[in-house]
Amino acid sequence: MKKHNFYAGPAILPAPVLEQAAAAVVDFEGMGLSLLEISHRSKEFTAVMEEAIQLPKDLLGLGDDFEVMYLTGGASSQFYMAAMNLLNDVETASYVDTGAWSTKAIKEAQHFGNIEVIATSKDKNYAYIPKGYHIPGNSTFLHLTSNNTIFGTEYHELPETDVPIICDMSSDIFSRPIDVARYGMIYAGAQKNLGPAGTTLAIVRKDLLGRVERTIPTMLNYQTHIAKNSSFNTPPVYPIYVCLLTLRWLKEQGGLAVVEEKNQAKAALLYNEIDENPLFEGTAAAEDRSLMNVTFVLKDETLSDAFLAAATAANCVGIKGHRSVGGFRASIYNAMPQSSVQVLVDVMKDFAQKNG
Repeated sequence: MKKHNFYAGPAILPAPVLEQAAAAVVDFEGMGLSLLEISHRSKEFTAVMEEAIQLPKDLLGLGDDFEVMYLTGGASSQFYMAAMNLLNDVETASYVDTGAWSTKAIKEAQHFGNIEVIATSKDKNYAYIPKGYHIPGNSTFLHLTSNNTIFGTEYHELPETDVPIICDMSSDIFSRPIDVARYGMIYAGAQKNLGPAGTTLAIVRKDLLGRVERTIPTMLNYQTHIAKNSSFNTPPVYPIYVCLLTLRWLKEQGGLAVVEEKNQAKAALLYNEIDENPLFEGTAAAEDRSLMNVTFVLKDETLSDAFLAAATAANCVGIKGHRSVGGFRASIYNAMPQSSVQVLVDVMKDFAQKNG
């Protein structure tokens, strides 16, 4: 029986995407060859890459002032590549620390310029998004992590600033419309809300490139990959193709405004149960709750194993919380159907009736 996949990542993919991706492994576009066998410079894969680059522009409403790249190394590589490409040694960038991934981004960026951590929510184990902090006007950029998979928090409003925002959107990209004019760069590891592990989407504003004085190694220079349409070297063809299929699926859903409505409905269903169920409570500040990663705990921790067993029996997998928070985490990305969220909610209701 198909499981209800609540894993944080690698994460759930739409069923039609999986079917098309599986078929392409055997025979791609009627070529008599697997997608895994064809040249990345063939006209067939060139067409895949061109569409995979265009669809993010269509979905996000990007103009010609942005470039789209598919890179490797996960979002973790962008922690240093962004600073290497966009920040001079003598310049200062502002960072907001909202969890494990922003902490790692701060550490890596410090190799390439002055990094000022202007706000943090570490004092409450990252259970909220900092607000009301001062953003220095001389910052080269402001770095944010839009959604925090471990701690279950998400930005629902951006801070007011004229400073270009560099944003790690690994776990909530394409989950809702965004005001692209506010961003200088967006990057996202594919494996949470876009595709399988193996490629990273990077979107950068053209006018931010070519400013730094340092020599950048060829493979780490964004301009290298832009000039070669993300095919300077052999790209991860299969992950990019699956991303393309997911992007097509998102467009078929009606675009990001429609996707956002579905995501809000799923999140409301689960958060309402957490708030109304006498056995559970959420861990993130209510105003900062993530639409993608719902974190919660049992008020009586001794019941945790029993609840996990009940969820497993209902084919709900991947809900055990990260060790930094404990309890439970249900990741309800774009591809998660509301029916699966309902199954988890029903398990919670039944568990309360038997243990309340």
